[in-house]
Amino acid sequence: MEQNSMTVNDFLDIIRRRKHSIIWPALGIFVAAILVAFLIPPTYRSTSTILIEDQEIPREYVMAIVSSYAEQRLQSINQRIMSSSRLLDVIKQFNLYPELRERWTMEEIIDKMRKDIKLETISADVADRRTGRRAAATIAFSISYDGRRPDVVQQVANALASLYLSENLKVVEQQTAGASKFIEEEMNRVQAGLAVLDGRMAAFKSRNLNTLPELVQLNLQNLDRIDRDIVQLNDQLRTLKEKQEALQSQLAIIPKDAANPDKEYLKELRARLVNLQSRYSNDHPDVINTKAEIDKLERRLGFAVQQSSPVGQPDNPAYIQLSSQLTGIRSEIDYVKRQLTDTQQKRDAYQQRVVASPRVEEHYKALLTERNNTQLKYDDLMKKHMEAKVASGLEKGQMGERFTLIDAARLPERPVKPNIPAILIIGFILGIGAGVGTASLREYSDHSVRTAEDLEDATSMVVLAGIPEIVNQQDIDLVKKRRMVWIIGLVAFIVVGLVVFHFLIMDLDVFWARVMRRLAKI
Repeated sequence: MEQNSMTVNDFLDIIRRRKHSIIWPALGIFVAAILVAFLIPPTYRSTSTILIEDQEIPREYVMAIVSSYAEQRLQSINQRIMSSSRLLDVIKQFNLYPELRERWTMEEIIDKMRKDIKLETISADVADRRTGRRAAATIAFSISYDGRRPDVVQQVANALASLYLSENLKVVEQQTAGASKFIEEEMNRVQAGLAVLDGRMAAFKSRNLNTLPELVQLNLQNLDRIDRDIVQLNDQLRTLKEKQEALQSQLAIIPKDAANPDKEYLKELRARLVNLQSRYSNDHPDVINTKAEIDKLERRLGFAVQQSSPVGQPDNPAYIQLSSQLTGIRSEIDYVKRQLTDTQQKRDAYQQRVVASPRVEEHYKALLTERNNTQLKYDDLMKKHMEAKVASGLEKGQMGERFTLIDAARLPERPVKPNIPAILIIGFILGIGAGVGTASLREYSDHSVRTAEDLEDATSMVVLAGIPEIVNQQDIDLVKKRRMVWIIGLVAFIVVGLVVFHFLIMDLDVFWARVMRRLAKI
C-alpha cells in the first residue's frame, strides 16, 4: 500500500498496531544489554602517582651528570620494566591470570599484562632549563593496573610503582658511575699521552739544545757579538802586520853589530892569526904573540862566557831590541790568527743554529701545540671528574632529580569495566532502533486496507458506508487488564532502574544533593 502523505494520527495508529513489533525487539536487545553489563566480569583499576622532582641544589652550583629529559628517562625505564623477564616475575609473584595459563602461552599472557598496565604522563608549561623557553614538560606520571581482584590490583600497582622508583635509582646510579668511570679512564689516557708528549719534547730539546725557539734571540745576539769580534780581530791583525812591516823596515837599515874599535881590532887579530897559522906553526913567536893579544882582548871585552856561542850573532842592542819586538809581533799575529779561526768556527756554528731555528721552531711549535691542547683536555677532564664526584654525592644523597611517590595505589571500590551505564544506554537506543525498524519493515510490507480512504484509493470507487468496531464488556475488561500489566511493568522497570542507578552508578542521596545544588544555582 502506497501512502502519499501521513498525519500524526496515522503514525499513532501504526504504533498502536505494531506495538508488539516495537516492544519485543527493543525489550530483547535491552535485556541482552543488561545481561552483557552484569555478566561481564568486573575489572578494577588501581593507580599510583609519581612526581618528578628537580634537584634541590641549584644547577649553577652543582650540575647533575644525568642531563637527559625526564620523558626520555621515563620511556627508557618503562621499556625496561615492560620487558618479558620483569613482567614474568610480577606474574609469578602475585599469581596473575591463573585462568589463562592453561589456554594461553606465556607470551600471550605477558602481552595481556602489558595492555593492562597504563602509563600516563602529567605535563605542565614550564621554562626549559637549556633554552629558557616555556614549553610543556612532564612533571609527574601515573602507573595503573587493571585486574579482576581489587586487592591484587592494588598490590600490583604498588609493586609497579616500586619498580619505577628502584629502576630510576638504578639508572641514575649506573649513569653516574659510568660517567665517572669513563671520565677517569679518559683522564688517565690523556695523562699518559701528556707523559709521552713530555718525553718527546725533552728528547727534542736535547737533540736541538742550541736551536730552540727561545734561544733564537740569544743566538742572534751571540752572532752579532762574534761578528764584532771578527772585525776587531781583523783590525788587530792588520795593525800587527803594519807594525811587523815597520819593524822589518827598521831592522833592514840597522847593523847587527855595534861600532866598537876593540871588536874591529879583535877581528883583525883573528884574521892575522889565521894568516900566520897558514904559514907558521903554532910555536912560532908571531903566532904565540897574536894568540896572547887575542886572549887579552877577549877577556877585556867579556867574551870569555860566549866562547861556546856561535859566531856571527848580532850584538847591536838596538837591532836586538827591534828583533825582539818583531818576534813578539809575529807571536801576536799567530795568536790573533788562531783566535780569528776559532771565532770564525763559532760564527759558522751560530749561523747554522740561526738557519736551523725556523725548522726546529716549526716542529717545536707543533709539539707544543699538541701538548697544550692535551693539557687543556686534561684540565677539562679533571674539572669534569671533580664535578662527577660532586654529582655522584648529590645522587647518593638523593638530592638530584628523582622520582617521588606522592599517591600510592589504593584499594579500588568500584570497577572501571564494564561501563554499565554506557552499555545500558547503548542497549536502550539500539533496542528502540531495532523495534522501530521491525515495525517499519512490517508496516511497509503489509498491503492491508484499513480505512475507507485506502479502499477508495485502491478500487477507485466511492465507499457508501462503513461498519464501526463493536466493543463489548469482555473487550473492555481485557483492555483494563492490559493497562494494569503495563503500569505494573513500568513501575517495576522504574524501581529496578533506581536500584541499578543507586548501587552501580551513584548513590541516590548524592544524586539528589547534586540536583538540589544545581537547582539552587538556577
